[in-house]
Amino acid sequence: MPINSAKGTAVTEATLISVVRITPLCCRSKTKEPAVLVLLGFAMIAVFMVLIMTKKLTPVLALIIVPTIFGLFAGAGLGIGTMVLDSMKSMTSTAALLMFAIIYFGLMIDVGLFDPLVRLILRKLGNDPAKVVLGTAILAAAVSLDGDGSTTFILTTAAMLPVYLRLKMSPVVLTCVAGLANGTMNILPWGGPTARAASALKISVSEVFVPMIPSLIAGLVVVFAFAWLLGLQERNRLRATAPEIWGNGVEFDGGTADGGNGTARFGFGRKGSRPGTGGGSSLALLDRTAELVDERDSAMADTALDPDRATLRPKLQWFNLGLTVAIMVLLVADLVPLPFVFMVGSAIALLVNFPKLKDQSAQLIAHAPSIVAVVSMVMAAAVLTGVLNGTGMVKAMSTWLVQVIPSDMGPLMAVITGLLSIPMTFFMSNDAFYFGVLPVLSETAAHYGVSAAEMARASITGQPFHLQSPLVPAILLLVSLAKVDLGDHHKKVLWRTAVISLVMLGVGMLTGAIGIG
Repeated sequence: MPINSAKGTAVTEATLISVVRITPLCCRSKTKEPAVLVLLGFAMIAVFMVLIMTKKLTPVLALIIVPTIFGLFAGAGLGIGTMVLDSMKSMTSTAALLMFAIIYFGLMIDVGLFDPLVRLILRKLGNDPAKVVLGTAILAAAVSLDGDGSTTFILTTAAMLPVYLRLKMSPVVLTCVAGLANGTMNILPWGGPTARAASALKISVSEVFVPMIPSLIAGLVVVFAFAWLLGLQERNRLRATAPEIWGNGVEFDGGTADGGNGTARFGFGRKGSRPGTGGGSSLALLDRTAELVDERDSAMADTALDPDRATLRPKLQWFNLGLTVAIMVLLVADLVPLPFVFMVGSAIALLVNFPKLKDQSAQLIAHAPSIVAVVSMVMAAAVLTGVLNGTGMVKAMSTWLVQVIPSDMGPLMAVITGLLSIPMTFFMSNDAFYFGVLPVLSETAAHYGVSAAEMARASITGQPFHLQSPLVPAILLLVSLAKVDLGDHHKKVLWRTAVISLVMLGVGMLTGAIGIG
């Protein structure tokens, strides 16, 4: 029977209808209306954040389960698998970098490469938590000058985490302060966002960055203020939770705290304390100081800082230092892909420090928990990014945000862009925001006399908040190296980064770098 006959056509239509009816809903791939995608997109981000911050789910499970459910509601169907795999392909090199960086620096800590640095830091900063946390912020800001977040977090945690562990300080404070400093410094011209904003709007990088220098300085001042306040909180917490170490008005000098030849100082939180008052004679108090030093050293016996650990390689100190410097040079020079640099570096370090096969296997097994934690999180993040991009949620959300801006607020488009950059760069990549959203906002702003340069400057003020996103591999590396829960990190850091972003935006408005109509 001819297919184009009336009867044949009817049969064909009936067949197609029946096929559609028996096809499971989850196997279809339908694009939802933009308004539905907007609602689903914001709801997905909100549910994800609530679950990890309330610790109802681990970040890995939340990154997998929440986007999968919302992706199916968005009509992804069986196509959700392709979306995720496409996103995952772009993250394989990042996963390899993080995996071998953890192996390498974990190995260097085990062999004692950073032990002298820890002792030096303790001598310079003493063991006052406020000074240690402020020193962490300064170190992270200085290292951030290279423009790479992973490098900053690797070096900062390698240098400071042993100090935090030795002084019984919270590693969450370390990740918070390092994240604040690096996020603020991320607006440097070679950091990425500034260059993206300039490229997207076809203006020079210097035109964007130079007028924002006062904002950068103001942001750093706020970072250091937060660091000092967090240090004071740690000081009070330690005094309350470990009175046997921090009580009795005893403060350890850097040399004494690390087992050197320092002296005990009095008045940790008690100004005016004197030997022979409140705690017996000065001789008795000095005896107590010696006891506390022994207690601190013994407290490290079961940690990576155990001074008697079997993995120490003092005879290979210079070799390990030279290898680490060489890796850092290659990292900054960007002559060879970074994952390969750390792969080769890890192989050489393992071979030289642990020539026996059994010891090499033991080292890999020892760092397996950290590796699994960070690599699984990176791969799981591919589910979130894949669903956001594949279902069109990101595009719909961006378009909606542009459309809801009232026309009478046109002259304030630069300020609005700065405010929007805080949440938007958190749930989408910098590329998506600067090349997808910013040009649309800038085109709208041009009708109200707002220049492209002002729009670009405002758009980079959200970077301190952006860097804390679970979509940023560097922050996943930071929390994994410090063995900190991502939810705990977010509880402490997010509102502080929002404050810094608003301060940078406000200073930009005051200096005229960002127009206000």
